[in-house]
Amino acid sequence: MRCLIALALTATPALAEVPSVVTDIPPVHSLVAQVMGNLGHPELLLAKGADEHDFQLRPSQAGAVADAGLVVWIGPKLTPWLESALENRPDGAAALALLDAEGTMRRAYGGAKPDAHGGDDPHAWLDPGNGQAWLGLIAEELGRLDPENAATYQANATAGAKRIAALDADLAALLAPVKDKPIVTYHDAFGYFADHYGLTLVGSVAQGDASSPGAARLAGLRAALEAGGVICLFPEAQHDPALVTQMTEGTGAKVGGALDPVGSSLEPAPEAYAALLTGLAQTIADCAGE
Repeated sequence: MRCLIALALTATPALAEVPSVVTDIPPVHSLVAQVMGNLGHPELLLAKGADEHDFQLRPSQAGAVADAGLVVWIGPKLTPWLESALENRPDGAAALALLDAEGTMRRAYGGAKPDAHGGDDPHAWLDPGNGQAWLGLIAEELGRLDPENAATYQANATAGAKRIAALDADLAALLAPVKDKPIVTYHDAFGYFADHYGLTLVGSVAQGDASSPGAARLAGLRAALEAGGVICLFPEAQHDPALVTQMTEGTGAKVGGALDPVGSSLEPAPEAYAALLTGLAQTIADCAGE
């Protein structure tokens, strides 16, 4: 009898555990949280109020990355500080770089087609079509690691994609009246958002790498503002708005509310992705629609 019991136990496959998941930025965390649902809670590395371009992992966070069953991130073009931590993970450890994943719509800075030499704009979550596609990719990877819950992950992803589609329609209606109003942002991070909704984004104060703008760049933008072709200039969360305010003085351009492209001011939650997109659309509509 004991032999039969032992044989039965060894013949029964071990139940897979829900993977521990680590994410880099709030919108990725939100998408993963939607897919995981009640099965688990992903960890977010980027602290509230921190800059995604310049962040240092705490030792505890580096340990979480090393031990995670899955790391979901945009990729090294946005969060290079995570790349070295990923290199310390065991061979074959699961990681999903969304920017490089099949099905992701990519653009280069300035609106050109993405190239093979590192010119891609990494802020791809600001196109809700990518958000929908990524839900499916996340569900697929989680289902591969945890096949017993694969159907739940997929159902959650499908429901999340439907919510994003409904939100997308609402935001398109909100932004439709201001599509032809020229705007300038602080940081060259909004190309995906502007392209998707047909906004007239004529430039940015800082370049795509969030470096400080040079004198020539500022002079060119000031000339455009003085020419009266810009309706609104938007500062950005985590950046001093003084420069934006100074540039609009004596021009017809208005200073809009601060835009938060990465959701650094939001509480981590499944709803954060929708809140991020809604906040951007409402802030732009409030200024350009006046």
